[in-house]
Amino acid sequence: MNAIAIRRLRRGLTLPGLLLFVWWAVYAFELTESPLFVSPGKVLGAAVESQAGIAIWLILFESLLRGLSGLAIGASAGLLFGVVLGVSRRSERFFGPTLNAVKQVSLFAWLPLLSLWFGFGEGSKLAFIAWAAFFPVWLNTFEGVTGVPPQLIDVARVSGFSRWQMFHRLVLPAALPSIFNGLYLALVFSWLATLGAEYMLGSGDGMGVVLMESRNELRIDLMLLAIVLVGMIGFALDITAKALERHLLRWRQPL
Repeated sequence: MNAIAIRRLRRGLTLPGLLLFVWWAVYAFELTESPLFVSPGKVLGAAVESQAGIAIWLILFESLLRGLSGLAIGASAGLLFGVVLGVSRRSERFFGPTLNAVKQVSLFAWLPLLSLWFGFGEGSKLAFIAWAAFFPVWLNTFEGVTGVPPQLIDVARVSGFSRWQMFHRLVLPAALPSIFNGLYLALVFSWLATLGAEYMLGSGDGMGVVLMESRNELRIDLMLLAIVLVGMIGFALDITAKALERHLLRWRQPL
């Protein structure tokens, strides 16, 4: 890790560290007696206690696997539709208006319909997550493919490029930054959709179910632990996605 990355990480941890200190101080100096307020130590204890300790880590892994599975399905479909609609004006005229109309509907408005079609089990959750990941990948892929400068396309045609050569040597490299932006947004949306689907459907295991049950049982320590773990996973996914993008697009960086 270079000096710039360390400096960014240190700046990013400043506010969480300050909030943690204030949280500890409020408890240590007994500034509140509300039963809905628990100490950081009690939240940490919930992570290692015999009943919740091992279970919550397994549940966290299950939610992460569910989110990544839905992301893979939705992103693959979005990438396919984005490329097809980007290179074929006939397909764009046929599918484009419908997809643009559908994307205006709020994401969570689809959940009741998906639960009727797929039930309250794993199928509806994966469908919802994939639906959340589909649109940002589709839109950004489409914009990236159609955003290639016409001058470059003309040069490729004069050079005798075939359709396949023009796509994988010109269009795809030019569209990659936009595609990665869509994949990054899809990663964020799919993780949010994972928690939303688990919370609202309320069946099986998942961090959303943990949040719902801890609220019903007034287990504030377990609720806060789940929130912290969800945030940590989101932070780790963000760092991983950005590092992968920098690595795969390092050819675009100036020497």
